[in-house]
Amino acid sequence: MITILAGGTGSIKLVRGLVSQESKVNVVSNVGDNYWLYGLYVCPDIDTAIYGLADMLDQDRGWGVRKDTYNFLRQMEIFGEETWFQIGDRDTATHLIRTNMLKNGKNLGDITKWMCEKFAVGANIMPVSDNSIETRITTDKGEMHLQEYWVKHRGRDPVEGIQYIGAEKARPNPEAINAMHDSDMVILAPGNPLTSIGPMLQIKGVRKELAKIKKKVVAVSPLIGENAISGPAAKYMQAAGIESNAFGLAKMYADVCSNIVIDTKDKMLGKKIQGLDINVYETKITMKNKVAEDALANFILKQIHV
Repeated sequence: MITILAGGTGSIKLVRGLVSQESKVNVVSNVGDNYWLYGLYVCPDIDTAIYGLADMLDQDRGWGVRKDTYNFLRQMEIFGEETWFQIGDRDTATHLIRTNMLKNGKNLGDITKWMCEKFAVGANIMPVSDNSIETRITTDKGEMHLQEYWVKHRGRDPVEGIQYIGAEKARPNPEAINAMHDSDMVILAPGNPLTSIGPMLQIKGVRKELAKIKKKVVAVSPLIGENAISGPAAKYMQAAGIESNAFGLAKMYADVCSNIVIDTKDKMLGKKIQGLDINVYETKITMKNKVAEDALANFILKQIHV
């Protein structure tokens, strides 16, 4: 059994690769970028995992439903509402159903499990917590939700700080803790270490469990050299005073992880990372197609012995 902590548009690629080769996969999903929009509760990372495994993800954008229509959004524009967050019609139905179920007393974990059944997703996708966690970015223009910073303002302004509102009091999903404990391997996906994986590690119970089982925890780098493969990971790491490369990532994860997969182009960092008591594995980590997704998943499953 494999458990992967996942978030962001890069994580689903590895999740797909793992599911294609492993019969039992648990996906523990970030909830820090969940967002209330038009009175609807949007869970981007959970939905990306579901859509990605249901073969309906818009892979060009990395999120949302492939070939979706946007009549709802056009109508909201007529009403004078802001439409910077581009949710399609079928995607909106997901958020509407989720919101109604929350209002009727269901928790996010139960709703996610029900949605996986509706979308015929075999992997066990679960939120890291049923509690609210909000990743907020501080810039010279003030503090704002991660979605506002990255989508509305397109990440233009320098980042002065990152906060995880609610993470300190959040209780981990017991099912997620059990999945990590019972798994043969736990993987930290190549998501943004500060906004996709970071919010989950800020939950005390999650970090404590990973620290206990760190020998079987494998991190996959989202960086090659000083640059992220996609997204603003390097920008956030620099803002947090963390070296934006595989070594900086390894230092971030050193207390919860004993193994790391880095790109072959970063092999010169290998000995430095080993000095942190972390085993280093080198391979091509860029996943531009299904063949590459499967190849990286196969490397992790076959070459890493925990």
